[in-house]
Amino acid sequence: MPGKTATGSAAVAKAAPQTNGSHASARTEEQTTFSERTPQGRLLAQRGLYSGPSPKVTKDLYAEVLFGVVTRRRDSITLEESASVSGNTYFGRFPASYWQRWTTAGSVTVEAVVTGSGHLSVGASDVEGEPRVVAAQEIAGAEQELVTLEAKIDKFYDGGALWLDFETEAAQTLTVERVRWTVDAPEKIRPTAVTICTMNRADDCLSNLEALAGDLSSLETLDAIYVADQGTDRVDSRAGFAQVAADLGDKLRYITQPNLGGAGGFTRGLYEVAGHTETEHANVLFMDDDVLLEPDLVIRLTAFSNKAANPIIVGGQMLNLLHPHQLHVGAEYARLNTLEPGQPVEHSLETADLLGIDEETLKPNRQERRLDAGYNGWWSCLIPYEVVKEIGYPLPFFFQWDDAEYSYRARAHGFPTVTLPGAGVWHADFHWKDWDEWHRYFNLRNSIITAALHSPFNLNLLSRVLLAQVVRYLLGMQYGLTHTLIKAVEDFLEGPEILADGGVAAMKEIREIRARYPETKRHPATDVPGIASNDIGIINAAPRPSMQRVILLKRILDRVLGRHRFALGAVPNDEASWWHVSLFETAVVTDASQEGVRVRKYDRERMFSLARRAAKVINRLRKEGHAVQAQYKRALPELTSRENWKRLYRL
Repeated sequence: MPGKTATGSAAVAKAAPQTNGSHASARTEEQTTFSERTPQGRLLAQRGLYSGPSPKVTKDLYAEVLFGVVTRRRDSITLEESASVSGNTYFGRFPASYWQRWTTAGSVTVEAVVTGSGHLSVGASDVEGEPRVVAAQEIAGAEQELVTLEAKIDKFYDGGALWLDFETEAAQTLTVERVRWTVDAPEKIRPTAVTICTMNRADDCLSNLEALAGDLSSLETLDAIYVADQGTDRVDSRAGFAQVAADLGDKLRYITQPNLGGAGGFTRGLYEVAGHTETEHANVLFMDDDVLLEPDLVIRLTAFSNKAANPIIVGGQMLNLLHPHQLHVGAEYARLNTLEPGQPVEHSLETADLLGIDEETLKPNRQERRLDAGYNGWWSCLIPYEVVKEIGYPLPFFFQWDDAEYSYRARAHGFPTVTLPGAGVWHADFHWKDWDEWHRYFNLRNSIITAALHSPFNLNLLSRVLLAQVVRYLLGMQYGLTHTLIKAVEDFLEGPEILADGGVAAMKEIREIRARYPETKRHPATDVPGIASNDIGIINAAPRPSMQRVILLKRILDRVLGRHRFALGAVPNDEASWWHVSLFETAVVTDASQEGVRVRKYDRERMFSLARRAAKVINRLRKEGHAVQAQYKRALPELTSRENWKRLYRL
């Protein structure tokens, strides 16, 4: 079977890598074939948890103490007398609306082991967030007693959720533990393989493997964990790897391979599962290496997939790692023809404080309304093998836009994407990453390819979008970023051959190009080349101009004539807009990471040279774009084939 020599048991992780880039196994027996199995009892849909996987995570995301003295632990909660706790929280809620719309489950049972006396109730909400009680039970003098409450999954089509509340009165104490939300099991349980793509983030990756190993007894639907290690600082070099490998046993498949970016790392999981499954009913769950993992995500996504009426891509939500109480976005889509990913769908929460109140509605920030997603980021995303069988593998994009392209291609074949509330991981906040980096090349190039494949590809509109970006970059003295854009468009026009090596050469080349531009480098604020630290004072921006076109023309004229209002000044990152930075001859701009500054200096000759080159390539795009679009569409089946990825993996 193709690909079987590419993987091995993690128990022999110290074996040397083979020349084909894959980890060699000292064992000779065949890898276990993934197959469906008959369920034992009910299907676990999610657990009731009362504290997070890290002390950095507030327990209020799991259960809210309304009043009284309460002790919250990972798998249990204790209420002293006259206390009240609500599970109407991000991780405490059962997303009933999504279960009603997408699955065959008609009801859900909440099971809990209780000790003491008190009141348990299952609350429900509607699309407006109005609460109601759908099941309740009084507990008196219980001692490790199993309590079950059942709630129908109905009346939630447009929105709403279920949750579990607890309350004690005077002279009562109550301990609740091992809370489980279960549904009727399907006839067969799909095998699921987690795939973690990693590149020189060995410690982060190991932490997530340890988190999975620590919860392995609850992850009944998890059959395998693939680690596609593409780095030089390898995960198996860490002291803790041997222990986690022993804990995970044969479930862990550790692979080393050439660096093919996120697309190559994640696709490896699809490739391996496809090579080792005897059924088309299997799941592959993508997971970033640098997330803070809530292991219950695996339970929630796999259960949802197992009960789905039809195969669907199921994505987890992203919470901001630096601000763990913030939800990045409830669900998102991409404006393909204008190259805009990450757009929140209508009614979606966006950078929302999950413990706060919406300023307009004055209601808690809870996602009540059911949303349709355009795509889901691959920080956590489950893809059924039926999708791979029908539409092929991801494009060898290296990274950026691979997730969006795949979801839009799947949707065209009848496989929508669902972003499931309450299935969340913490990932580095996007707005703390600077836009002016080498990866912007892949973002631009791959967005144009995706637009060519899945949008009307209006070239007049696209040309205006790109030209507007060029003007803003040049006004802001971002010459390296301008060259990055030019290179992205040029390489798109090269046609599908640019994807032949999976992006390796392009990554090397764009880094070499950007190294020629001083403003692409980050410096400590106290050690700015050629400028005394004490000479750099902050010059704040005026409000956003109301007549932007007039200001734009004025700024362009000033740049052409070499006129500057300020010779030197520091500009905060959130004020580094084109209309402000274009007033400077030299601007010291704070990097989005807040770890240093970039020095942007006016260069008239470079500005004109890049402007001419940009105009030329954008004009080429407008004229040649549709012919190139046809090339990408013809090449799509080959680019996304198993044979192409086998070649890229050097198997």
